[in-house]
Amino acid sequence: MEAVTFPKEEVANFLMKNFVPLRLAHDAQPHATDFNVKWTPTIVILDSKGKEHHRIVGFMRDDEFIPFLILGMGKIHYDNGEYDVAIDYFNQVIQDYPGSSSAPEAIFLSGVSGFKKSNQTEPLKETYKLLSENYPDSDWTKRAFPYSLL
Repeated sequence: MEAVTFPKEEVANFLMKNFVPLRLAHDAQPHATDFNVKWTPTIVILDSKGKEHHRIVGFMRDDEFIPFLILGMGKIHYDNGEYDVAIDYFNQVIQDYPGSSSAPEAIFLSGVSGFKKSNQTEPLKETYKLLSENYPDSDWTKRAFPYSLL
């Protein structure tokens, strides 16, 4: 990723604006053990308290990396019960990066956030509809299938 992804100006600017990037060797102790890093690259998104919210193991192209990061930002807010903010991040992935591998998960989590926020099933039904229409073979569509029965 150092040769292909990180040198891209858009990626570097996004990282510096939104994160405190830290590069460690895969065997750097105690961090490798603390964060269960077994392979490189492993990208772990932590909140300001050091709690993990999102990760990926393996190479990512620059066009996949920014939506991955935005999804991770949304997951921090989702995990903290800040559903409105989380939905905004998830929608950014859905709207700006619909072809990314992060988009189906963003749709799924946006729907779940909408349900948690409103206690209404409509966001879950819409989630399955969007996923089945746009990402029929996605694991996230399979996970959302029960929402079609609501």
